[in-house]
Amino acid sequence: MDNTVTVSIPPNIDFNDLLQRVDTQTVYSNTEGSNGLFTVKTGNEWIEQAKVRPIPLKLFDVLFHEGEICILFADTNLGKSILAVQIGISISTGVAIGGFELEAPKQKVLYFDFELSDKQFEARYSEQFDNHYIFDNNFYRAEINPDAVLPEGFSTFEDFLSYSLERAIVERGIKVLIIDNLTYLKNETEKAKDALHLMKQLKALKSKYGLSVLVLAHTPKRDLSKPITRNDLSGSKMLINFCDSAFAIGESHSDKSIRYIKQIKARSTELVYDAENVPLLQIHKASNLLQFEFLTFGTEREHLKQITEKDRESIIEKAKELSRLGKSQRLISTELGISLGAVNKYLKT
Repeated sequence: MDNTVTVSIPPNIDFNDLLQRVDTQTVYSNTEGSNGLFTVKTGNEWIEQAKVRPIPLKLFDVLFHEGEICILFADTNLGKSILAVQIGISISTGVAIGGFELEAPKQKVLYFDFELSDKQFEARYSEQFDNHYIFDNNFYRAEINPDAVLPEGFSTFEDFLSYSLERAIVERGIKVLIIDNLTYLKNETEKAKDALHLMKQLKALKSKYGLSVLVLAHTPKRDLSKPITRNDLSGSKMLINFCDSAFAIGESHSDKSIRYIKQIKARSTELVYDAENVPLLQIHKASNLLQFEFLTFGTEREHLKQITEKDRESIIEKAKELSRLGKSQRLISTELGISLGAVNKYLKT
């Protein structure tokens, strides 16, 4: 007879309430060392267990390691998808992207493309729809079937999407999952409960099948004179907390053709590509392959927008105009890409 009682944890955890529930219910597991929700072992026992696990290898230099959930975020039209496909090509062939280290052997990659049509994808990886780039057979691409209907047994489209995603992983023996992009899987990633549920699903898939997961996400409108931070990721509080690593693409304002990569979060390594050491890249199409080419290293501040007094006056006027139209300070902050504190200050000017 199974006497196990499952205690579910809501997104906003009240640990005092949780402890009371544990005290009044029988919560146990047959797993040795497990105390209900927690597995408890000595520090030495954890080390012994970890010793038999393989050391995570680099998939995209120090930015993305095996076994991680990694988030790549940037504003629109900065090349997130181009870089993500390039990372997928690198992993599927076992050939490193110039300037970035790859330690892992070639692996099967599944790229979920919720952005481009097949014809748009073809255009990027061909010469005027001729002389097509030949992908390694380890590289798979998936897109939503527009004729699919919600079958019986699934209450929501998201449930069916999760099921279909897992089935695709199992059927093809996928080891690396790339999702382009996050907003398709969850329409409201800014809300903590939605972000939490999404990251739990990805973590479960990662643990169940030994996956490495790269997720693409957008940034809301931001102040381009300020350095990129974890707060520039939509739904940042929950998403950044639950991912293992994160990095962003920024646009140079000294040369619009140049992009830079900034490391935002890392658990498997120290922060190498911080504000003082950002890789500079340029999008280039060599024959039939649209890709990023590494240029050199620089500092982030060299590529940030320089705010002039005229720019500042213009922003102040826009903030006041939006306020007169009845917009809240929070909406003004989002629309103009400036902080709430700056909005408050400008409206008092």
